Amino acid sequence: MKFKFLFLFIAFLFCTFGFSQNKGKVSGLITDADLNNEAMPFVNVMIKGTTIGNATDMDGKYELSADAGNHILIVSFVGYETVEIPFEITANQTTIINKAIGSGSVKLEDIVIQSRANRANETVLLMQQRDAIEIKQNIGAQELSRKGVSDVATAVTKTTGITKQEGSGTIYVRGLGDRYNSTTMNGLPIPSNDPERKNISLGIFSTDIVEYISIDKVYGAAMYGDFAGGNVDIISKDFKAKSMLEFEIGSSINTNAVSEDNFMLQQGPSKSGFSNSDIPNNPLNTFSFKNSLVPEKVVPFSGNIAIRGGKSFDIGEQGKLNLFATAGFENGYTYKEGINRSVNAQEANLKSFDQKTYSYNTSSTGMFNAGYRFNQNNKISYNFLYVNSSSQVNDEYKGFIRDIAENNNGLIRRGTYTQNQLMVNQLLGAHKINDRLEFNWGTSFNKIESQMPDRTQNTLWFNEAENGYNFAVNTTTDNHRYYQSLSEDEFAVNVSGAYKFMKDASDSFKGKLTLGYNGRFKKRDFEATQFNFNIANNQSTTVVDPYNLDAFFNGANFNNGFFTIETFSGNNIKPQTYNGEQNIHAAFGLVEYKLSPKLTTVIGLRAERIFQDVAWKTQIDNSGTNESFERNEFLPSLLLKYEVNNKQNIRLAASKTYTLPQFKERALFVYEDVTEVKVGNPFLYPSEDYNLDLKYEFFPENDELISFTVFGKYILNPINEITLASSTNDISFINTGDSGQAFGVEFEIRKNIFKLGAEDTNKLSAGFNASYMKTDQELDSEKVRDETNYNINLTDTKAAFTGASDLLLNGDLSFLKEWKESEASLMTTVAYSYFSDRIYALGTETKGNLVDKAVGTLDLIVRSKINKSLGLNFAAKNLLDPKIERTQENTSKDVTVLSYKKGLFLSLGLTYQF
Repeated sequence: MKFKFLFLFIAFLFCTFGFSQNKGKVSGLITDADLNNEAMPFVNVMIKGTTIGNATDMDGKYELSADAGNHILIVSFVGYETVEIPFEITANQTTIINKAIGSGSVKLEDIVIQSRANRANETVLLMQQRDAIEIKQNIGAQELSRKGVSDVATAVTKTTGITKQEGSGTIYVRGLGDRYNSTTMNGLPIPSNDPERKNISLGIFSTDIVEYISIDKVYGAAMYGDFAGGNVDIISKDFKAKSMLEFEIGSSINTNAVSEDNFMLQQGPSKSGFSNSDIPNNPLNTFSFKNSLVPEKVVPFSGNIAIRGGKSFDIGEQGKLNLFATAGFENGYTYKEGINRSVNAQEANLKSFDQKTYSYNTSSTGMFNAGYRFNQNNKISYNFLYVNSSSQVNDEYKGFIRDIAENNNGLIRRGTYTQNQLMVNQLLGAHKINDRLEFNWGTSFNKIESQMPDRTQNTLWFNEAENGYNFAVNTTTDNHRYYQSLSEDEFAVNVSGAYKFMKDASDSFKGKLTLGYNGRFKKRDFEATQFNFNIANNQSTTVVDPYNLDAFFNGANFNNGFFTIETFSGNNIKPQTYNGEQNIHAAFGLVEYKLSPKLTTVIGLRAERIFQDVAWKTQIDNSGTNESFERNEFLPSLLLKYEVNNKQNIRLAASKTYTLPQFKERALFVYEDVTEVKVGNPFLYPSEDYNLDLKYEFFPENDELISFTVFGKYILNPINEITLASSTNDISFINTGDSGQAFGVEFEIRKNIFKLGAEDTNKLSAGFNASYMKTDQELDSEKVRDETNYNINLTDTKAAFTGASDLLLNGDLSFLKEWKESEASLMTTVAYSYFSDRIYALGTETKGNLVDKAVGTLDLIVRSKINKSLGLNFAAKNLLDPKIERTQENTSKDVTVLSYKKGLFLSLGLTYQF
């Protein structure tokens, strides 16, 4: 038996040796003919009629082993012409085949949406994630299109551990909200469009301008240190094909809005989203307000239109100029009704309303970019982006108002129009000096203008004796018109140089040293004027029509003394103001070193000099005051990547960062909403953050992923929004305790369930990600009283972070059918998202925390190509139409303080490519 086994083993060795002796190799370099023969990573290279194949590496290189003989090499990439190259393999030798491929006559949709150059393809981004040293997640234009995502705010919620605050573009990363996150575009910072927010609303960015979105949840020294949750980097379109022109038109409805017979908006603002309503001349002595207080009825059907085009020009032997532009407009109507309450710890009403909200939003986007590549090693590009967004809201609150309408007979009508204009200008350069030395730079000048012209609010109560409504006259602010403007300019510069060292025997470098400088300089000017209408005593019982208040508030009644107009300064029209200035100078260094063939480390150190000054002159501090601070921050970071094999990675990251307070949070300015009032805190100071991540990744195929992450954060002196112990229950921003921590796990899987077909394609794929976390922070009322002038009594001594859900889920199932001959296709995607309960605001004065209840949403997206030019798309979103609820967790029971449904959103769109 032993002899038989030995004989078989020897025979096997001979066969194996003989077989290997009949083998040879083919290797080479694949380059991009459209980009001056730049190396192309992730290109599919296969030997025809076999299963032998692989993708090119980051340097465009490949190597395959096959039997000796004649073969055909197939080189393919989405958006490029497939090339077949006959060749011969000789035993024990390597055949070299280098090939440049181009886009050629491939259909335009593939070039624009899926080409390697624009890095919008899901597979390409996933492979880049596999090969990168950094820990990050990317979501590209192809995936956004498949999931029917139309704005960046919704886009980022499709990634692990991220949710969006209801009714806004504010996101939470791993339970950390606006103050802990940052936003950049092409690596350069962009300003906020909201005086209450650090980050710009991501909802104003149409995905038409996006190549891909990069989400960094792990800090590196090349990033600004004001970071704890994550950084969202919007990478703009970078056109590199020959030419394209595309036109799109669509229509959409909200089922709540179209079912409302009387959809009413305030008069005055333009439906285009471009309006100008300056403070009238001499408003204290002459009634000269332009906008009417009579609402107008509109038909709530909305739509969108867009045009996109690009062209490339060869200049000289190596030069190439790429131009791309897009312009679009979209609008939308929404309607919701439900309850909106404010109660104390004993559940007694402070305000209790049945609320109706009629909303109309617009977004106009224009983008132009130009990229000029001198040669393979030198490129400069210019990006211009203009976004005009508007929001028009007509709110009606009916019910209980303490001291005014305690028989549930109150009515507040509030009309708010907001217009934001963002302009982004960026100039970027990338230069490869030689094989060792690279130099990159970028500079930007951005400007944001935010206007809230002529917000109107009127408070009334129903007088049964008069069988009609009377004006509330408790305070002059019960009836007012309000003007607010914000202007912020920001200049930024990034400069970095990288030097590779220690070349090994395979001509690869083991190390890289990167040194750089970042500068960020911004100034904000904010002013607000409120005109309060003081109703004369003899007019307090006058019956008025709440839907025709122009009949009372007009020039004739003003001249007759029925009412007077004043500001918080009496007869002085000077606005309340606050101004902010913030300058950051930063130097950083990174050392990347390959400790072994499988283990790579990146050690970073960043030094920042921070200056922030806020000055104000407001109704609660009319003397004019300013507060400033300067800080030096030293921020180390460490990253380790262990490549188990070419399909598996283990990564570890650790860092220190900080969190700055914002201008509005430190200015003694009061902002009044219907159910809450916010005031700044001059004593607010930065938090310190310590971050740790451990991640495992497995890539079964190029377009598949399984990953598991464990993370932790420790925050010193965390900042929260809390209610002050005051007669008006103002909300302010406070360092509420000594420390807080967050721990969690994340899981993600992308998998092809099946893929069939040779000529035509049938593919079913699924994606799922989940995040589970626990957050906890200390709450110390005595600490707050010692550090500020504010008297607060926090209900609890510990709580979770505001905005943090324990559980987040995202899942999608997509089916793709392609007909190659007719160039037609059909893709259907079902997407589901869920977040569990999360704290909206911390409880004070024995009141419980305000908690946003769990919500799950389901969307259906269908995208089709009828032929190579014509496309038809359909989307049905929020199919489950869950109830949006907020409760106050009082000792006796939970009290619902907010409740409504959003309705379904249906859209139909048509695209045509010339």
